[in-house]
Formats: sequence, C-alpha cells, structure tokens
Amino acid sequence: MELDENYEVIGNISQLVCSAFAAEASRKNIELNIIVNVEHKHIIVDSTKMQEILSNLISNAIKYTSAGGKVTIDTKELPYDKEGYVLIQTKVSDTGIGMSEEFLPSLFELFTRERNTTLSKIPGTGLGMAIVKNFVDLMNGSIEVESELGKGSTFTITIPHKIANKDYTNRNIESSNEFDINFMGKRILLAEDNELNAEITTTILSEMGFEVKAVEDGILCVNEIQHQPANTYDLILMDIQMPNMDGYKATHCIRRLSQPEKANIPIIAMSANAFEEDKKKAFDVKMNDYITKPIDFQKMEQVLKHILSK
Repeated sequence: MELDENYEVIGNISQLVCSAFAAEASRKNIELNIIVNVEHKHIIVDSTKMQEILSNLISNAIKYTSAGGKVTIDTKELPYDKEGYVLIQTKVSDTGIGMSEEFLPSLFELFTRERNTTLSKIPGTGLGMAIVKNFVDLMNGSIEVESELGKGSTFTITIPHKIANKDYTNRNIESSNEFDINFMGKRILLAEDNELNAEITTTILSEMGFEVKAVEDGILCVNEIQHQPANTYDLILMDIQMPNMDGYKATHCIRRLSQPEKANIPIIAMSANAFEEDKKKAFDVKMNDYITKPIDFQKMEQVLKHILSK
C-alpha cells in the first residue's frame, strides 16, 4: 500500500467529513464541533486516506453517542523539529457509551467488538478501526485512545505532514480556479447501491450546490433517463458494481438511446478498482471520466468542473 499525496488545507477534510455526517448528528440532536488551531495550514497529504481515517472516527463517535450528546473534532499544531514538516494532532472526542479498559488493547484488531455495544443494540465492528490504524501507521503517525464506560471516548491521531511551499500552494490555488463553474441548480443522477455511500455523496454534492437524485442500480438509472425529459440531468455519477445491472451495462444502454441529448449525457464512473483494465473498460463504453473509491471529494469537484466546463 502506498500514499497518494497532494496539496491540502488543514481543516478542510474535517469540515468535509462532518458535513457528510451532519444530518445524522442533527437527527440525534448531537452537538458537532470543529476546532482548528494551526499556523502552517498548507500541507502535502494523502487526502483520501485521511478522509477515511476521520470518517471512521467521526461516524463511530456519532453512532455510539446518545441523543443530546456532543462530538468534538479538535485539530492543533504541535512543536516539531523536523525542517519542512509540521506535526498535527487531531482529537475526536464524544460523550458516548465508552469502552472498558480491558477492551482497549484489542481495539485495533480485526473484527473485535465491545460486549457493551451488543448490549446497547448498536451494530459495530473493529474492521474500520483496523483500517484507521493501518493508514495512520502508513503516514508514520500514532493513534491513542482514552475511554471510560458510560462517559465517552477520545481518539488522538498525531501525524507529521510535509509543509507545502508557496509555489506549490499558489499552483494548486490557480488549478482550482481553472474551471470556475457554478454548480448551483445543476442536477446529478447518482447511481449507487450502497446506502451510506449514497447518503454521504448526496450530502457533499448538495453542499457544492447540486440537486441530486439517487437510484440504487443500473436498471433504475436507465429508466430514469429514459422517462424524464431530455436535459433533466446535467451529469450521471455511475457506480460500477451494482446489483441487477452494473454501471458498464447501464452506460451502454444510455449511449444507445435514440435522443442525442440523453445518449450523450456526461457519465462519470465510480469504482473501488483502480486497475488500468477497469478504466479502459469504462472508457470503452464511452464513460467520460473515472473516479476511484473511497472518493476524494476535492478531486471529484475538479473532475465535475472539468466535465461541466465542456
């Protein structure tokens, strides 16, 4: 496993992930707080893996916190003597059910789950925490946990990041402005069979200004395009692996529609497979672009801007 590092602004990923879980927090009347206190905010980091780390920690914090509780994401810069690097500490704290002291040593092992979780009738698995630990280790960081039954938990991740120099920062800011597209009011048809992925993606796209309709398989996607008037949607985000009809077949069907306005709608593939043969297959059925999962939403935004600017 390797890192795919790029420019990022500290705090952006926390904001992005919290936006995705804001609706769930609101449903449970959970107070969701973000605190960022750093001097060197422009860094080089694997945004996708960092997003995966925070998504696991924040989703668990919300899941295991009862109604009326609080979840806090506190990010700060620590002293660090390695030139060109910054040491960033992020604490994800909750006032949830907590964990026993005996359980903590095995927390990051695959498929472990605290008995208290079962008693609370909340499903949970240690698989996500094992992924978090692997990604933190890959970034040469550390993760610690403090917890007490009935009082809550605090996960602390500390990771060194390379500071982005001014040239790199300016280059990326210019790149982000290359396609200055206003997403407000533009409509996306999202074909995604995983309910959680669909909810997160819909939330993020809505924050960007899009109107989103989600369907759970390729058949429903094709039917939606067939039965709605031409130009109802500006773009389709198409998951590749779906039941009933996969993304390749659905794209093939859409490209064969008799109305050019429908047949030529931009379609972006979404897949956990990053192999060249998978990308080639997507382009062979005339998909316009390819995004790998887990989705880096900043990269997705750039792809959307590029496609919609044509």
